[in-house]
Amino acid sequence: MTADLSPPRDDFPDIDAVVRELAAARHDWRSAHHRLNEPGPRELPSRERVAEIVEALRGVLYPMRLGPADLRQEHENRYVALTLDTALGVLLEQVRLELAWEARHIAAEGAEPLPRGAEAIVTDFANGLSDIRRLLDTDVLAAFNADPAARSVDEVLLCYPGIQALIHYRIAHRLHLLGVPLIARMVSELAHGATGIDIHPGATIGERFFIDHGTGIVIGATAIIGDRVQIYQAVTLGAKSFPTDAEGRAIKGAPRHPIVEDDVVIYSGATVLGRVTIGQGAILGGSVWVTEDVAPHTIVSQARMRSVGQAEERRTA
Repeated sequence: MTADLSPPRDDFPDIDAVVRELAAARHDWRSAHHRLNEPGPRELPSRERVAEIVEALRGVLYPMRLGPADLRQEHENRYVALTLDTALGVLLEQVRLELAWEARHIAAEGAEPLPRGAEAIVTDFANGLSDIRRLLDTDVLAAFNADPAARSVDEVLLCYPGIQALIHYRIAHRLHLLGVPLIARMVSELAHGATGIDIHPGATIGERFFIDHGTGIVIGATAIIGDRVQIYQAVTLGAKSFPTDAEGRAIKGAPRHPIVEDDVVIYSGATVLGRVTIGQGAILGGSVWVTEDVAPHTIVSQARMRSVGQAEERRTA
């Protein structure tokens, strides 16, 4: 290919001017928000490195299905050992970056230093991988048993976006609990981008969780979901409102998302908002809007909600 040696066009952007304007924008941001964004060396984890870690961990958790195509079962343990050693080394590097970034902010605010080091976090994470695998096995079986279209557990593991999202979530949730929420969020957002399923790593989800189809599902940071729950596409477990401080900023960490008890089924398009409880065995029909507690073993449908609303109108007329 021949290089284009034609002279710059008169209407071509002035690169030096764009660079100066971007530098001014960075300066303005840092000056106005210095408590949120202290200038300094780059001490943030890399999205690319986190993606490499997750891909390696997928193979570690399910080597004969999500590992290399040419892997033979007699070499399974060796592959897991080598891959895990590399992945944990990269994870240690990324955890150190997050902790350094967090420590800088803590020091700026005069708070107590972080109680745990990167090595302890990575060790605890590695020791919990078998628990993650066992939880994921219950999710895979739940999908296979609930979906008549599923012909095998291998099909579920290889093809179902809900399982892909749950692999990321189970990894991310463990990292979140261990004190590296930024890396955890990166892990969950990788799944969000690939599947359209948005599960915050802070959410608590029990075993045998089945996500069918999945696209458009949102599960908020403080949601609590029990065992044997099934949800379908476009379901939102969100917040009804966000409490704010005196300066109008959202208060972090307050419980604001639903509690879904065991054996609940939530059909497509349902929206559940606020710190409400959906009782054990309840069924929420498609496209319902729920902002109050639902009693155990209750069926909530659009038709039933309309009939209840009409009865209330008659009583108040």
